[in-house]
Amino acid sequence: MDWLWWLGGALLLGVAEMFSLDLIFLMLAGGALAGAGAAALGAPLAVQIIVAAFAALLLLFALRPFLLHSLRLRTQLVETNSAALVGRAATVVAPTDATGGRVKLAGEVWSARALVVGASFDTGAVVRVARIDGATAVVESAGDRPVVEDPGAPGAPAGI
Repeated sequence: MDWLWWLGGALLLGVAEMFSLDLIFLMLAGGALAGAGAAALGAPLAVQIIVAAFAALLLLFALRPFLLHSLRLRTQLVETNSAALVGRAATVVAPTDATGGRVKLAGEVWSARALVVGASFDTGAVVRVARIDGATAVVESAGDRPVVEDPGAPGAPAGI
């Protein structure tokens, strides 16, 4: 009868996966199913737990990376939060260098600093966000790489 508890746990983890969609709970559910199999074969509880843990870890580190890679090849994932700001254009609102400054990015004023030591940008210059470090936009010259236009910027094409 212990296998029913494992099966119930696998079902709950499967439901949790529907809400998270990151494949972690699905791999844990696979481990729970392996524990259910061990319980159905009459293994003691300690062996059931070891089998479930081993199977879950194997699935997490062997199968999940392959599945995520396949998923990313088939669908375009939408970046959110600060990751969505990387590559976007920003306008310098206070002189910016490697020690600090301010830029207007996505309609908000951000603290910023230059990516390259020695580079500086004057007020009004258009820069590209190279990365976000905490609450600081690390910027570089917009001239050497494509820039994603800020849809909220004046003069941006409508409908973006």
